[in-house]
Amino acid sequence: MTNKNNPTETKSALEYGKRTNNQIRLNLGCGKEKLSGYVNCDISKEVNPDKIVDLEKRLPFKDNSIGEIIINHTLEHIKNFIPLMEEFYRISKKNAKIKIRVPYFAYSGAFQDPTHVRFFTLKTFDYFSIKSKFNYYSKARFEIEEKRLRFFVIRPKLSKVFDVIINRYQRIYERFLSRIFPSEELSVKLKVIK
Repeated sequence: MTNKNNPTETKSALEYGKRTNNQIRLNLGCGKEKLSGYVNCDISKEVNPDKIVDLEKRLPFKDNSIGEIIINHTLEHIKNFIPLMEEFYRISKKNAKIKIRVPYFAYSGAFQDPTHVRFFTLKTFDYFSIKSKFNYYSKARFEIEEKRLRFFVIRPKLSKVFDVIINRYQRIYERFLSRIFPSEELSVKLKVIK
């Protein structure tokens, strides 16, 4: 069923949260990868999202209303990164989960796309952590539950061997090996602290 106010927004997707204990889940920057049970959001109407959302502006969701956010390979396109992280904080409920995947800074794919405007290291999200000494740039606070580097994203079986070893020694890898043998992707899981 289509929402009368916004023909690109399906009513059933936005009411999903009301049917599951008010846990609205967002898939931001979904592109063509739609997730069942999520409000699939993108800036492009060409991909037919449930809701058109510009991540460079105030997000069209109520304060403390979102239970989970998934954002895959989208943050590298965002110019106003800190304000967006603050928007995630604003719309998220206490203890909400935010699952992020971005190209790792040392991977050539991070640089080859001319639409990428920023790069991510293992420490990028520390600036929003409750434990970081550099968390004064923003009032948004998250607990970092997990950081993982992924190799050979399109060949997961081959990736497992490297992933286990490198993720056990992340700091050593980033400092000494990341430019020699670059990981393709960084995944981060955050918990909202309010």
